[in-house]
Amino acid sequence: MSSLPSSQDLPHRPLTRDDARTLALAALGGALEFYDFIIFVFFTKVIGELFFPPDTPEWLRQLQAFGLFAAGYLARPLGGIVMAHFGDRAGRKRMFTLSVFMMSVPTLLIGLLPTYESAGYAAALALLLLRAVQGAAVGGEVPGAWVFVSEHVPARRVGLACGTLTAGLTFGILLGSLVATAVNSLMTPEQVRGFGWRLPFLIGGVFGFLAVFLRRWLAETPVFEELRRRKALVKELPLKAVLRGHGGTVVMSMLLTWVLTAGIVVVILMTPTLMQSLHQVTATHALVASSVATLSLTFGCVAYGMFADRVGVGPALGLGCVLLLAAAYALYVGTAASPSALVPLSALAGLCVGVVGVVPTAIVQAFPAPVRFSGLSFSYNMAYALFGGLTPLAVTLMMKASPLAPAHYVAAVCVMGVGIALHLAKAGRDAALHPAAEP
Repeated sequence: MSSLPSSQDLPHRPLTRDDARTLALAALGGALEFYDFIIFVFFTKVIGELFFPPDTPEWLRQLQAFGLFAAGYLARPLGGIVMAHFGDRAGRKRMFTLSVFMMSVPTLLIGLLPTYESAGYAAALALLLLRAVQGAAVGGEVPGAWVFVSEHVPARRVGLACGTLTAGLTFGILLGSLVATAVNSLMTPEQVRGFGWRLPFLIGGVFGFLAVFLRRWLAETPVFEELRRRKALVKELPLKAVLRGHGGTVVMSMLLTWVLTAGIVVVILMTPTLMQSLHQVTATHALVASSVATLSLTFGCVAYGMFADRVGVGPALGLGCVLLLAAAYALYVGTAASPSALVPLSALAGLCVGVVGVVPTAIVQAFPAPVRFSGLSFSYNMAYALFGGLTPLAVTLMMKASPLAPAHYVAAVCVMGVGIALHLAKAGRDAALHPAAEP
């Protein structure tokens, strides 16, 4: 962990009005950008019908549409690595603003694209390209946002900063769900196919440009400015320095990201669909439960971030993983016994998934400032591409043996998270007993 003579070296200074404004603008921008990225999944079915030949079998059309969605995830590592490189060399703010611009333009263009009926396969190819650009943008946005806010606040408020930013990202998912629900509720299926599906993307493009405007008011981080003043910026490829000197930290960060993906992908994204097939829960009931879980997650991220500031990252992560393990079993066992309990159990589970707000705090503090952006971005994006892609497959295969497979999967990852938490707690105690000398 690096030490720099900056505002972060004044751990007891209060959170200022400028700090609060930075957190608010960053979280709002993150919410709008994540809305742009996630809105696609709520209209996958209609996009599959409009962008591929009408005689395509239904299963193949859906596979092709989900392939377009997956293209955004596959582009995340590359976009994250490139943007992090320049973030460590040229400045956090530039990349922070560029990422939201790269998201808003493709989102707006998707809403204006011609369909297969008028452009043939060129329409699908254009959509694929735009999804890839969106993926590259979000690959730089998420790590860049965590680094940006953590370097603006006092050291004893990094948990709050990362938790608030993560809450903004999860609120973007909720916003996408609410907009999609409104479109499908207020329009007939024919109207949605005709023009209604375009509205969320057009709205998202406008949201994105608003976020670009808002980020013009943000200042470069004090930590990066201090690095530039001291001429301490990394002189070689930042990623090369990360892989050569911080391999153990990369592995730990990737495992922490696995904890994050298990909570988000299984409990928040997969559970609504699984509950419909496992316990005959209606689609409307599942959607309400999903929205409640996501809203609880938004509050949980902030609460866990503040808790990490108070007790330390290791203890907060360890306790959070234990509670998430218990909440996952409560959700699946409780709903099996009483499907009507799905909504309150989802609220509890979403709150416990808030432990993901501690994950960026741990990773940000693990990498030294000169390579922080690159280290976090490489670890997070590679792990999310790997575990985010394999988790649905693994859970689906495990469900052939047990209907509690989703809870078993989350529990296994949480046990690993507790192990990492114990390591972080020990490292924190050692650092307190033997503080590093100032450079």
